Amino acid sequence: MAHGVLMEGVKRGRGRRRLWRRRLRLLIPLAVIAGAAVAVVLVLDAGPGRAERQLVSSYVHAWAAGDYPQMYSLLSPASRQAISERRFAADYRRDETIATVVSLTSVRVGRRRADAIPVRMRVSTRLFGVLGETLEVSLIGSGSSATVNFNPSLLFPGLSGRERLARHMSLPPRATLFAADGTPLAQGPDRTSPIPLVAIQIAGVLGPIPSDDAATYAAEGYPANAQVGHDGLERVFQRQLAGKPGGVLLAGHRVLAQVAPQRGHDVTTTIVPSIETAAIDALAGRFGGIVAMNPRTGALLALAGIAYSDAQPPGSTMKIITSTGVLQAGIAKLSTVFPYGTAAVLDGYTLHNASGEDCGGTLLNSFAVSCNSVFAPLGAKLGGKRLLATAERFGFNQTPTIPGAAESSIPPSSLGSDLEVGSSAIGQGQVQATPLEMTDAAATIAMGGRRPLPTLQAHLPPRFAPVTSHHVANELQTMMIAVVQSGTGTAAAISGVTVAGKTGTAELASTTTSNGQSVANANQLTDAWFVGYAPVGAPRIVAGALFPNQGAGGGTAAPAVRQVLVAGLQATH
Repeated sequence: MAHGVLMEGVKRGRGRRRLWRRRLRLLIPLAVIAGAAVAVVLVLDAGPGRAERQLVSSYVHAWAAGDYPQMYSLLSPASRQAISERRFAADYRRDETIATVVSLTSVRVGRRRADAIPVRMRVSTRLFGVLGETLEVSLIGSGSSATVNFNPSLLFPGLSGRERLARHMSLPPRATLFAADGTPLAQGPDRTSPIPLVAIQIAGVLGPIPSDDAATYAAEGYPANAQVGHDGLERVFQRQLAGKPGGVLLAGHRVLAQVAPQRGHDVTTTIVPSIETAAIDALAGRFGGIVAMNPRTGALLALAGIAYSDAQPPGSTMKIITSTGVLQAGIAKLSTVFPYGTAAVLDGYTLHNASGEDCGGTLLNSFAVSCNSVFAPLGAKLGGKRLLATAERFGFNQTPTIPGAAESSIPPSSLGSDLEVGSSAIGQGQVQATPLEMTDAAATIAMGGRRPLPTLQAHLPPRFAPVTSHHVANELQTMMIAVVQSGTGTAAAISGVTVAGKTGTAELASTTTSNGQSVANANQLTDAWFVGYAPVGAPRIVAGALFPNQGAGGGTAAPAVRQVLVAGLQATH
């Protein structure tokens, strides 16, 4: 049976071989035909013009990627002699700016006609929509030796001959700025307001485009002679108020595209006129800055003077941040006792207390009387890394949420030695902060360890960033209450209201002699700071003040903040 099966199998094998031979005789001619078809396709694909179209395709693809060196490398030797690579790239960027180009792509690379290959391009622009124009790419030579012959019409699709791209633009009428209560702060072409004394302090002014911002505004389509916000609210809300420019895009004298100006949006700000007035009055014509904020929303209720535009050493207001780090790390508690002294020595350098004061005791008391001889060594014990991390959670070394605001900073490179860290921990060294930043630090404690992100636009949902635990924030609040009730900030106390705060007196030069005595002009050598909030437990307003070269925080800044807190409590009742 096995033998028969085997023979049967052999018979089937011979039959299959004969069948495959017949199939092969039929398939071989088909394969030859198919091979000929493939050969024809390959010949056609590799025929005349393919290398030239590939050259042009490479040119426009490099352009789409902004690779000007690659584009320049594809030019003919004569073209590279006629225009430098720097000028070549600058001319392309100029036309892209004129047209407000966002992106460009090649739709189809055509066949060569005479000395040029047409490329259908799609150009997406910020102002003029999507343009569909043809770029005529002039060539020198042929085949694989072809190069691009540069001429001005290559700078933008739709140009021909010696045409150059141009535009004529205008801005719509500027929208209106409103205070939180609906009172205009700046309206009409003359930017007038029915409350000029408030408006002049906060609204800001319009002026020519600053040279540093010229490229940015040009890319957005602004005419060169546009008036833009230079400072204040006009700068903060420049884009919303100005709207979108309109005009025509020209190829020589031909119109390629046109768009109508789009009016901006009226902006209601968070500024409360009565609180702004109080801040202005508290400055009393002095050089300084005052901030008022609603800690529950981050809404800025008042900004006066250098409230956010200038950064200075924050002095002992920095102890809010240092204490947060110390308490969070478990280095000390409110009841921890420190020795009394008039100074501390770090790395062989003596750091004096203000006016040579002899202070110490519990951490709570040391904070209330702002004892440098306690907090400088505590800062060194906390260490540079932890002090920096804590400060950055409070907003240092971060881009401010308010356009035009100066950045508050604590350079990591300045936190190497114990002396550097200890000096930074008491707001000296290279630490720089704005009144806005330190006001936000106080607001963080008021909000139980969550930092409200400042805003000037009304009706936005509040945003917060976590900084520390609710427990640590409560301990800081206890310390800040002690400052106002029995420490250096009693001038900020309000009858019937519990106020929490912190003074700061930043030394710009030594205010003591070698034996610890105060120098004669000590008040002119210090910046006066105070930040505080009220009422404790249900905070409605937090305020901060800085008076450069004007004495101690408790004597100069605390009364000014009290004035603003009172106005804020009345306005938010």
